[in-house]
Amino acid sequence: MTNNASDTNYRPLAGPEELGLFQQLSYVLDHEVEDDLTTGRRIPEWMWVALRGDRVLARLSWWTGAKGEAPEALDFFDVDDSLPPAERHEIGLRLLETATAAVVPAGTERPEYGRFLPGDWREDPAAREVVETRLNIVVASGATPLVERLRLEWRPGTPLPQASTRLTFRPATDREELISLMTLVVEGSLDEHTRAELLTMSPRESAELMYEEEFERYRTPRAWWRIAELREGGGPVGFVIPARNSYNPIIAYIGVLPAHRGHGYIDDILAEGTRVLAEQDVPRIRAATDLPNVPMAAAFARAGYVVFERAINMVWK
Repeated sequence: MTNNASDTNYRPLAGPEELGLFQQLSYVLDHEVEDDLTTGRRIPEWMWVALRGDRVLARLSWWTGAKGEAPEALDFFDVDDSLPPAERHEIGLRLLETATAAVVPAGTERPEYGRFLPGDWREDPAAREVVETRLNIVVASGATPLVERLRLEWRPGTPLPQASTRLTFRPATDREELISLMTLVVEGSLDEHTRAELLTMSPRESAELMYEEEFERYRTPRAWWRIAELREGGGPVGFVIPARNSYNPIIAYIGVLPAHRGHGYIDDILAEGTRVLAEQDVPRIRAATDLPNVPMAAAFARAGYVVFERAINMVWK
């Protein structure tokens, strides 16, 4: 008898006790799942497997930033790479469509798919096959690529740049000041997520959404957030948001106002944000930028950040 998708059972996990079943397949975020379940960022009903007997042939899971909220991202999607290519494609696609129909309400936007990738995934034939197998299944379900991103890391022992002699730094006065500055920064942004938002909303609405969905969740001190100003009352030129998310210390956002671009202020501002976190004796600082955003990638490199992974984001329209 030939095995095929009809031999396979597609279902969510019965509960956290089936975490071991889910982790028969592996991915770089496996170590985060147990805590995600404990904190409610992930729930068993969002964690699906394709089973043949007790063997997991494919799995997926959605994630959210806070307990009780709707799923924000599809961040796990794996298939058993020992299966024949046609079979793993069929099983992976059926799992994706079956789980989506059960989890994502009909008529609503499907959460974005994101996957972390080895930095050299295109040059490594084995890594490329793993990545393209999953991406091809997601494409078959109707998704399109949005952007590839560089994942960056600053490590203790990396020299810190000298404090800026051109700019001064202070905490943001209040929510309104920061959103007003963000509104200016998002216009002309090279960030693909921001550019996509601006197709359906104003710069102000995009800034407010980012503040509410990201910045308000950080529990680290808001005194870390820095507004960069020209010396002697020259006014703001940009800002940086050093923080810690649920997993790592991060440079959450950084921007230079359009009127002050082209003067290299990004280096001063990034150095200040890095210094704020380094003074907390953190084990690492994480950041990310879109692959096409060459100026930002270059600024991170000058500040001593290294590319340790890439990521790709895909969306359903």
